[in-house]
Order: sequence, then C-alpha cells, then structure tokens
Amino acid sequence: MARKGLQGYVEKIDFLQLVGVCEDAVQLNSLLRQDPVQLLFLDIEMPYITGIDFLKNTPNPPKVIFTTAYEQYAIKGYELDVLDYLLKPISFDRFLKAANKAYDYFQTRQQADQPYIFVKSDGRLEKVNFDEILFVEALENYVAIHTASRKLITHSTLKGMQENLPAKQFIQPHKSYLVNISAINSIEGNLLHIGKFQVPISKYLKDEVMERIVNHKLLKK
Repeated sequence: MARKGLQGYVEKIDFLQLVGVCEDAVQLNSLLRQDPVQLLFLDIEMPYITGIDFLKNTPNPPKVIFTTAYEQYAIKGYELDVLDYLLKPISFDRFLKAANKAYDYFQTRQQADQPYIFVKSDGRLEKVNFDEILFVEALENYVAIHTASRKLITHSTLKGMQENLPAKQFIQPHKSYLVNISAINSIEGNLLHIGKFQVPISKYLKDEVMERIVNHKLLKK
C-alpha cells in the first residue's frame, strides 16, 4: 500500500519519471544495475537488508529520500547525506516538498557539473550531451530533441526543457524552439540554418537573438 501511494504521488509531479518499483533491496540492486536512476524513495525497514545498510554498501548510489514509520532513524539518515526524510503516513504536500527539494538539488548540480541530461524516450532513459543538441522543438505536450544523428521525443514542455539547459549555450528564437548557438551555421532573413534544418526567428525576438548570436564566441563560420 505504501508503494502504491508513493507511485500515485510520483505520477502527479511532471518532473518525476518513474523508473521502477521494488519490493525489497534485492530487486532494487538489480534495477540499479540496469537503469540509470537519479533519485530513490527508499524505505528503511525492508526484508533481507535495511535501507540504511543498502545505502552504505552501494557504490556511487543515487540520491536518496528515506521513507519510514520510525522517527528514530532521522539522524542516521542525515549522516548518510540523504536529501530528505519522510515519516509515514506521508501526505502529498510533504511528498511534494521533498520532491521540490530534490529538483532544486539536481538543477544546481546539473548546471554546475554535468554537461548532459537524461530524457525518457520510447520507454528508456537516454543520455544527451548538451553539445550534441542542435535544437529542441515544442510538440504540444512533448518536445523533440534534434541532434545530428537522432531525434528524441520526450514528455515535457519547452519551458521545462529550457530550465534544464545551460542558458549561456541555448537561445529561444521562437516560441516553439530552443537552439544551441554553437550549432548555427548561418542566418538568412528570419531563418537560422542548422545543418540540414531551418529554424524560424520570431520578429519580436530577432534583435535579442541576433545580439546573442553575434556576441557568442562559439558561432560557427
């Protein structure tokens, strides 16, 4: 029941994508070997091995938010550098607070350290380096990430994707597009030429876009 409750909470939050639900640490160990996971909602009292011991013995574990019915574990949890500690029964507003805390953590870390993002496409989490992205195109409730070799469609808004990309590297020339400045080959009228693609420039954004492009040292000749 606790797992079903958390699963329902995850499905309500657009920036969380459920990778798996595990009954115990044995299943969890197998899942972590197969799929890249950034965040675990990890119970402490589990069969075979506790969540605390599992975390101690897992090399390079994902970030963890502990869930437990036992308040005495709180101090131990923070000693292990977990993001948060949820005491059962878990209300949605408390869950949302913990999820937002995790979101802020990954946003800060991603912008500072990681030159890539993971996106869910065709049921898989795909790693995409910022430098390989040519442009991102809005498709109603989805976005298409275009690279030179592939096109990934993922459930997101353009604004949500923009928040995950480095602002210095990407511009928005049109309400439906984000463009990697370093991927632009040439500019003709109100069009950006990016390899075999063309991306429009909104007349309301043209002056700002041109200034950003001209001042960007990575503009291709």
